[in-house]
Amino acid sequence: MQAIEISVYYDFICPWCWIGHLNLASGIRSANLPVPVSIEYVPFELNPAMPPDGMDRREYRTAKFGSWVRSQGMDAQVAATGLAAGAQFNYDKLSRTPNTRLAHQLMQYALSTGDAHKTKALYQSIFVAYFSEGRDIGLPGTLVEIAAKTGFDAKAAEDYLTQGRGLAKVGEAQRLAQQHGIRSVPTVFIAGEAISGAQPPAVFAGALRAALERSAA
Repeated sequence: MQAIEISVYYDFICPWCWIGHLNLASGIRSANLPVPVSIEYVPFELNPAMPPDGMDRREYRTAKFGSWVRSQGMDAQVAATGLAAGAQFNYDKLSRTPNTRLAHQLMQYALSTGDAHKTKALYQSIFVAYFSEGRDIGLPGTLVEIAAKTGFDAKAAEDYLTQGRGLAKVGEAQRLAQQHGIRSVPTVFIAGEAISGAQPPAVFAGALRAALERSAA
């Protein structure tokens, strides 16, 4: 059976990407497809100019959204929506906005192993580490620890990061996404059809069934 191909454009700093990931997973389950799905994780840095060690989150969000009060209101909205999807956002634990390039690089390492199950687990675990646990996912040590906990070889993951491997692929993915007109994440392509935003599970399920019908036709 030929798998339905799904491409997910994401950034780990984006809370809606985590919610969208969980909604997509729910949509896949509810679609109850007779064929498998194949998910490709495509990096998209929302803040490519972010300093390597990140920024104070309050300072960054205040500058971006005009006030800290407005930022807190947006956080509350995200947290409420996240609960419905199964995502726990603990914004009181977040002190820094990280640079996510190393996290994307780690995902390239996971993809290079060919283990789709552990790669999916790593993807979820990085979101949990940042948004639920308040950890700095811009730090190599934090990322290597997350990789090890999801079943990857810690030394191999560390070597991949320190040797700069995968960075070219992250940069190339960014350029191709922009060429294709992608300006925001999450953006999900299901059998070539784009879905923007963290849509409800029913939207993803419907898109999957439509893709199945197109392939059958």
